[in-house]
Amino acid sequence: MTNQLTPNFNQRLQNGLVPAIVTDFTTGAVLMLAYMNAESFQRTCATKETWFWSRERSELWHKGATSGHTQHVETMMLDCDADTLLIQVTPNGPACHTGATSCFFNPVPTKEAQAE
Repeated sequence: MTNQLTPNFNQRLQNGLVPAIVTDFTTGAVLMLAYMNAESFQRTCATKETWFWSRERSELWHKGATSGHTQHVETMMLDCDADTLLIQVTPNGPACHTGATSCFFNPVPTKEAQAE
């Protein structure tokens, strides 16, 4: 078991990135999945607002910097291997760039659903 308080930004894992699962502190709903590097993690800890690494743009991004839909960090937890973060936030608006509360709103049919 790992007893560290910071993520393991192992270069073998997504080029030094760790997945960050963001949930609503009050409801527990999963809002989004993003990636953090060491700098975005440090900024998140320092500001208590979420910062991520954009794999598409190859740059840091502060969630809500453009939209105003920031996320106030209530708690951050590491998984047992210290390579995934669970971040509980109080959102200031929707998490998804589409305006949806959560980025997870596209149902995928299961085999049972397809048979009906």
